[in-house]
Amino acid sequence: MTDFEQRVLADLSTLKTEMRALLGNGQPGRLRQMEQRVEKHEAMVQRAIGIAGLAGTALTLVHLGIDYLRIRH
Repeated sequence: MTDFEQRVLADLSTLKTEMRALLGNGQPGRLRQMEQRVEKHEAMVQRAIGIAGLAGTALTLVHLGIDYLRIRH
């Protein structure tokens, strides 16, 4: 086996090891862990949007109440 062939086989072995770490070999790999983190982040963003919408609605109702009481007196 030539030096070039040995180097190619060593590189392929390294690539195979890195792919196993990335994709996982029976356990979740780094790619799945990253997907889970993104999913959690998206859920937090959606929750924040909902809370902001609720707070905006509540603030609008408070302002309407204040205006109503001001006009009434």
